Amino acid sequence: MLSSVELSVIGAVAAALFAAAVVAFITTPVVRSLAFKIGAVDVPRDNRRMHNHPIPRMGGLAIFFGFILSALIFIPLTTPLRGMLLGAVIIVILGIFDDIYALPAMPKFLIQILAALIAVLMGNRIDILSNPNIFSSDPYWVLGWLSIPISVIWIVGITNAVNLIDGLDGLACGVSTISSMTMLVIALTVAEPEVALLMAALSGGCIGFLPYNLNPAKIFMGDTGSTFLGFILAVVSIQGLFKSYAIISFAVPFLMLGLPIFDTCFAIFRRVSHGQSPMAPDRGHIHHRLIDMGFSQKQAVAVLYVISAILGLSAVVLTTTSVLKAMMVLLALCVAGGLSAKLYLDRVNHREPPESPAQDGAPARPRKLRQPPGDVAGNDYFFGEEERSDK
Repeated sequence: MLSSVELSVIGAVAAALFAAAVVAFITTPVVRSLAFKIGAVDVPRDNRRMHNHPIPRMGGLAIFFGFILSALIFIPLTTPLRGMLLGAVIIVILGIFDDIYALPAMPKFLIQILAALIAVLMGNRIDILSNPNIFSSDPYWVLGWLSIPISVIWIVGITNAVNLIDGLDGLACGVSTISSMTMLVIALTVAEPEVALLMAALSGGCIGFLPYNLNPAKIFMGDTGSTFLGFILAVVSIQGLFKSYAIISFAVPFLMLGLPIFDTCFAIFRRVSHGQSPMAPDRGHIHHRLIDMGFSQKQAVAVLYVISAILGLSAVVLTTTSVLKAMMVLLALCVAGGLSAKLYLDRVNHREPPESPAQDGAPARPRKLRQPPGDVAGNDYFFGEEERSDK
């Protein structure tokens, strides 16, 4: 039976989530109108766009309002929290200007480093890492002065990783919701009430905004939202996951944020291996590949939700039971997901009409490759949201 302290924490978590969701849901139409007035609108100009009519950006401002109000009400203002909120404000202001004026990549990158550095210098840093080498006599590494650059790299990297997957309606918001809910559950199991409250506020803001962002989207979160979500997830993961000396603390953040981390690392490796800049746009992201395989936007987003949920569930199992059980759960879910995807694709392929055989003496027609739908963006940038305007 839960103790009174645990019940009070769960009640506060539920209240923080509800408050953030209500604020985000109510303020999103206001932000939408404001975006139209100040010119933060994505006007489709070619067939790479996900939409065929102007859609406002900057919707992440509503998520920020829900999060910041809930956090200020339910969480005491410690120095690390002040640092995180100050850095988040800088990230949001940067995102607003980027959604309106389409800022160049390098100034955005430098300001992201500044915001991360503020959060790190005010206490949000990875001081100790669990040693992944189980045969070593040292159970953990004390980073010393390396804690500052490593923490900054982690925060900036996750900030851009979440930004990078913002390629389909509701994708980045939904994946961030799943990741924050995963961290919320883990924080409750390891008795980290402040982390749980922060994640409740963040997931509530996402849930309140998501009805407006699902396909067909009425508003995009823009860089304002995607970079803000990545920044908060990165900083809170430092507070709640890297602080543990257990060996699992090294793996949990990578499982919880597995989808954006994998997509970003694969994008960088793919571009560098082709002799391109890591910031060069391409159509090789996971969501692009799903669309090219025949999935609709809603189906592709659902598949990525399931993948993110599988990774999140594995992270929860890893923190509550043993490594072996977590690996077995992850393997079983991956096999089930793979079989489901194969059955679906087999059914889709059987629906396609067979190619007519070539007549004698007549050349066979070349097979037409499947073209991606015209409403899917075909361009993205490492330091910015998918190319939805003249960036």
